[in-house]
Amino acid sequence: MTTAPKRRSELPRVDDDSVLIFDLDNTLYPAACNLFSQVSDLIGQYVRDALKLEATEAHRVQKDYFHRYGTTLRGLMTEHEIDPADYLAKVHDIDLSVVDPAPDLASALNDLPGRKLIFTNASRGHAERVMDRLGIADHFETIFDIVDAEYIPKPKQEPYDLLLARDGIDPTRAVYFEDMAKNLLPAKDMGMTTVWVHTDLEWAQAGRDDPRIDHETDDLVGFLRGLNSGS
Repeated sequence: MTTAPKRRSELPRVDDDSVLIFDLDNTLYPAACNLFSQVSDLIGQYVRDALKLEATEAHRVQKDYFHRYGTTLRGLMTEHEIDPADYLAKVHDIDLSVVDPAPDLASALNDLPGRKLIFTNASRGHAERVMDRLGIADHFETIFDIVDAEYIPKPKQEPYDLLLARDGIDPTRAVYFEDMAKNLLPAKDMGMTTVWVHTDLEWAQAGRDDPRIDHETDDLVGFLRGLNSGS
């Protein structure tokens, strides 16, 4: 496993006024499920079909748009005016059986005070299906998805501003959990406490050494239980 940088040892205070914000994919379930590889394959198929490209060129375009625009969707919308609803429905038509139910995570969330929200670059429907599979849907107040973000992906500043405005969040009372290190940096600049749920995935490493990341963990349930115990 990739060695994560050391972080501050004291855990944030969590009480009834706290807001716990969670990314979805590879944060609330282990990246080892490799769920996102299914999404990536479907994105590649969508690019091939929509742009009438061979597989190799479609893969190049897919990755180019991801790196330049933050999501392949944003690139397709900007350069080809594709229908985002059609795209989101097709690329999230995946097999969730690789994700195990997470009763320990459900218990840890249940034991914590405060509001709990999902903040994802994916669609609401995808988030709901994953949460149902994990058995944690009842523990979350709401979902802020890529449609709510007006199709502007993290780590652009706009979705963070829209999230806080829509849900009346005081960033100084918020703790944000995310597997992509760079997505934590705007949150910290706004006053949130940041927690990197780190993985070995190469594309999740950018920003990992930034001092704006307050905490890191490869055991989300254990970290949440630590918040609850005050340890």
